[in-house]
Amino acid sequence: MKRQSISLTKPNDEWLKSQVFNEEYSSKSELINDLVRQARKQQAQIDWIKAKLDNAENSGFTHDSKEQILKQSKSLLNG
Repeated sequence: MKRQSISLTKPNDEWLKSQVFNEEYSSKSELINDLVRQARKQQAQIDWIKAKLDNAENSGFTHDSKEQILKQSKSLLNG
């Protein structure tokens, strides 16, 4: 594993220490790695949603009413 040196603000350092002290994590490194994994997962979800929105926008707009859209959506869900 690659070793890094980082600087933390006092509140962030205290929070990290409390997580380790409360035995939520065995070390600050473990906690920081978990936070990075969570951030990467969140970014992947954001990228997926953005791609879906981009595709929807590029497919054009409709002049259907809300009721028509809802009826079409229900029809697609019910087969």
